Amino acid sequence: MAKHWADLQYEIYLNGMTGTVPRLPTDLTRLEALTEQRLGPGPVGYVAGGAGDGSTARANRAALRRRRIVPRLLRDVHERDLSVEVLGRSLPAPLALAPVGVLSIMHPEAEPAAARAAAAQGVPFTLSSASSTPMEQVAEAMGDAERWFQLYWPKDREVARSFLRRAKAAGYSALFVTLDTPLLAWRPRDLDQAYLPFLHGVGTANYFSDPAFLAGLAKPVHEDPNAAVSHFVGMFSDPAKTWPDLAFLREHWDGPIVLKGVLHPDDARLAADAGMDGVVVSNHGGRQVAGSVAAADALPRVADAVGDRLDVLFDSGVRTGDDVFKALALGARAVLLGRPYVYGLGLDGRAGVEHVIRCLLAELDLTLALSGHAGPATPGRADLVEETS
Repeated sequence: MAKHWADLQYEIYLNGMTGTVPRLPTDLTRLEALTEQRLGPGPVGYVAGGAGDGSTARANRAALRRRRIVPRLLRDVHERDLSVEVLGRSLPAPLALAPVGVLSIMHPEAEPAAARAAAAQGVPFTLSSASSTPMEQVAEAMGDAERWFQLYWPKDREVARSFLRRAKAAGYSALFVTLDTPLLAWRPRDLDQAYLPFLHGVGTANYFSDPAFLAGLAKPVHEDPNAAVSHFVGMFSDPAKTWPDLAFLREHWDGPIVLKGVLHPDDARLAADAGMDGVVVSNHGGRQVAGSVAAADALPRVADAVGDRLDVLFDSGVRTGDDVFKALALGARAVLLGRPYVYGLGLDGRAGVEHVIRCLLAELDLTLALSGHAGPATPGRADLVEETS
């Protein structure tokens, strides 16, 4: 019998009989404001902020809110199963944790805490290249649990090759390549604080532990940290990369490859033509292009273009279980969750991340059932209406 994630609500009510209430809100949209109150402006701005005036981040939320669910009645939803197959792997729910860098600015236990939380709930954890913990340590924290590696594709081919070798050796099963960050965007919340953790050697753990990266330094990192940071900044991303360069990745990675940041159906088709296995419809949570199309508005066109050829995943703007339902109905096979789990981490460490995962999936389970669906495969566009006002 499949797990009913919705049972969390009864667990909470029963705990209430002894006077215990949840440590964090069960309305996950409230976590950002709580984090703003409790953490410093630099870290909070880095996570919560967006490009330009924040219009893209707001558009992501608005595009999901604008779509309303039309529940269907008298359908048998007694037994529900949220499991899905993504990238050839069976997952207990259509959810994975998105790659978010520099988690040590939110909580001292950083990536390992979030990875353990994901592993405990059976949800894949995607590790950012820009993590504050080396990929091998995060893998060790997860045991045999499903983990994916996100690559910021560096200029230095030897470092790229080394990262892929290390990730494969550490048991990361899929490669997510973020393509929407060939340059850092104009981010006023970070600029106003002059806050960029990488310049302090935070978020550089994978680089500073990498033999190919270290081979490019005249002195060890601890002897000349500024030179190491400068070397990192010079290679972190590469605005000269083009579609033919994907052959390099296919040559050096033998598992699934997913391109993250796709918004145009023609780019999705190019990904399929290049032999990729999936795309993430994403605008980086509104952090890269101010005035960009909302990710949820881009999703149906991408799903129509390549849904029969690739696994179409989605992120940007997801905060609630009904957001996940809407993404599934618009053509996503699964959703990557970003900021909410990071707020959970900042507020309550590993337990905070588990709280976010469980609440989101409980709400998804209930939303599916109360809308007439026993699993994530059946919602479609006919289950949504779009508000025009």
